[in-house]
Amino acid sequence: MKTIEKISILADAAKWDTCASAASNRKTTTDDRIGNAAKGGICHSYTQDGRAICLFKTLYSNVCSFDCKYCTNSSACRKRTATYEPDELAKTFMSLYIRNYVEGLFLSSGVLGDSDKTTEKMIESVNILRNKYKFQGYIHFKILPGTSYELIKQASEFADRLSINLEAPNKSRLSEISNIKDFHIDILRRQRWIKNMKLPSGQTTQLVVGGSDETDKEILNMIDWEYKNFNLKRGYFSAFLPVPKTPLEHKGRTPLIREHRLYNVDFMLRKYNIPLKEFKSIMDNGMLPNCDPKVALAEHYFDGPVDINYANLSELLRVPGIGPMSAHRIIGLRNSGKNIKKYEQLHNIGVVLKRARPFIKVNGMHQKRIGDFCA
Repeated sequence: MKTIEKISILADAAKWDTCASAASNRKTTTDDRIGNAAKGGICHSYTQDGRAICLFKTLYSNVCSFDCKYCTNSSACRKRTATYEPDELAKTFMSLYIRNYVEGLFLSSGVLGDSDKTTEKMIESVNILRNKYKFQGYIHFKILPGTSYELIKQASEFADRLSINLEAPNKSRLSEISNIKDFHIDILRRQRWIKNMKLPSGQTTQLVVGGSDETDKEILNMIDWEYKNFNLKRGYFSAFLPVPKTPLEHKGRTPLIREHRLYNVDFMLRKYNIPLKEFKSIMDNGMLPNCDPKVALAEHYFDGPVDINYANLSELLRVPGIGPMSAHRIIGLRNSGKNIKKYEQLHNIGVVLKRARPFIKVNGMHQKRIGDFCA
């Protein structure tokens, strides 16, 4: 099989792994065109300073002995298979890199035989990149469930970031979608090992949302626990999408809005330090409300409009439209003796007034809400 065919097969098979990608809405209508970046495995990711970089995202192999019921690479699915040779993968990446198409590599794989044998081949590939081709850029290396400590340690010496997918929020939910993976041994134990390894970009994980009928509460409980116990950099959520020829092909797809709401809360857990227990107070049967979680939290948290000149940092962060940066700017102005007297002042420091107005009081005045007129 030609390398260009492998790129098409293995890049497409890697599309289910999320790494803060931003897809293009440009569509291609035929197979005889070049420039389809997504089909070629090129996606966008973002550094901690917000800079966008292009990654070559691919599997080493789409042959897999695991039985995940939602996955097109599962052993139960008939598919066109492909596997790189280590030097072939390294050459493919470098040909893209020297032409300035990509800046880094996201490497995952199906389990070809067993986890250790596949990981050895993946490590050989990145070893060639680092030492033969002298590539010093970004590499995200996906750890396969059950991989030995020694091989994970080797991978950490070549990679900037390691990750292993949780897929489900707990042992019982994982057992519903896989009969092979052990949640505590194959996944959590490996995450604990990764926690103690020196990695420039730490570790991440990913969960399938709706694949095992789990609740939002279960997902957020697990992610919050991982932030506290495994120094997780961030969690990714992937709304379940039924894939033809998989055991779950007839299961309904998860609405993207549910994935979006989980990201909303995840961001506030990581960046605002709002405790998870507050979000549980706005859940119904373990599910987030069908609206912006921050708005729902503010409506539950506040008895009335917050005076912008007296609210503390914790209160400001719970106001929709006010983020950490604008909250600190408000407090900085107050500390310098400059009270806020006009909404325009808030707009100038980054507050989204359309969202914030119903919840704040400025210079003794606040925007009336429909509920204010109902007695």
